[in-house]
Amino acid sequence: QLQLVESGGGLVQAGGSLRLSCAASGRTFSSYSMGWFRQAPGKDREFVATIRRSDGNTYYTTSVKGRFTISRDYAKNTIYLQMNSLQPEDTAVYYCALSRDGLGVPRQVRNYDFWGQGTQVTVSS
Repeated sequence: QLQLVESGGGLVQAGGSLRLSCAASGRTFSSYSMGWFRQAPGKDREFVATIRRSDGNTYYTTSVKGRFTISRDYAKNTIYLQMNSLQPEDTAVYYCALSRDGLGVPRQVRNYDFWGQGTQVTVSS
């Protein structure tokens, strides 16, 4: 069974950086598109970024474009989210996820089949 474990969250001041990691075990994740979502208190889980299985193209929600970078390392079975210029509004629990949709651009929670447990990111002003 495929399992995802996130790490790298923490507390950072506004303007700082964090790199989140998501390690997959139990099955290779090369058959999936990969994504990051986040959920702030009292809000719905929202799409952050995805990297498409078929061609490696990346897509971001508007608010993080130019600040966040999603990447993957097949040899390590790990996906990353590099987050720069963090702002208080980026505070949330961040989740990695895998989608069987390898050709489209999955941006909805329902498009994803496997989820990690989440890692907290807190940005202080």
